[in-house]
Amino acid sequence: MRRPLIAGNWKMFKTASEARVLMSELLSGLTAIEGVDIVICPPFTSILPIAAIVEGTRISIGAQNMHWEESGAFTGEVSPTMLAEYCKYVIIGHSERRLYFGETDQNVNLKVKSAMNHGLTPILCVGESLSENESGITQEVVTRQLTAGLEGIDSASIPSVIIAYEPVWAIGTGRAATTEDANHVIAKIIRNLLSQSYGENLAQEVRILYGGSVKASNAGDYFKQSDIDGALVGGASLKPVEFVPIVKAAAG
Repeated sequence: MRRPLIAGNWKMFKTASEARVLMSELLSGLTAIEGVDIVICPPFTSILPIAAIVEGTRISIGAQNMHWEESGAFTGEVSPTMLAEYCKYVIIGHSERRLYFGETDQNVNLKVKSAMNHGLTPILCVGESLSENESGITQEVVTRQLTAGLEGIDSASIPSVIIAYEPVWAIGTGRAATTEDANHVIAKIIRNLLSQSYGENLAQEVRILYGGSVKASNAGDYFKQSDIDGALVGGASLKPVEFVPIVKAAAG
């Protein structure tokens, strides 16, 4: 059985002081929930204060991005060694990074490999745009992103990778993919591709999340699907009245 995981992506919201308040509000509702891995991914400036608040709990910290180099003249970047002191997870290849900051499949692959080399668990994001979805090339796009993103990842390492299917057209739009469509992409495209590359047994060990307008009212329906192992939650992760019920729904 794959253990469910819920990751909250706070994106570019909350100052450090605001983040402390939000995390304190979330903590009272989250600490009693068992049977699910909980990851909070605040902005870089809030990682240290949030890590201090959740210390001693079952809640883990993740980063929203990283550079693949350990150090160097990369002004404005944050390295895996810097993150590894406080974080267990890191989101890689989010559609907003690809769309607004020009991240390529090759950049994403470098980050995935570097994260794993430094003890971080990558949450690798893949997903098609609205035009790609309407053109019927979802499988082509997701296959390309996943194949490139996992290049060089061996069989021993693949169970440690977390994949998040995030259809770009559903992120922050209120337009969530249907539960059946999301599960189809995850089961028939993503997990099938993993099976072809790593074998059926290892493919069944990989946790695959859904992301895209997940909220308290629809989360339970997603988690009832056979191959959806949790969610990468955006806007709803900033609202305790939304995020806590999502985590409870994943716990079952």
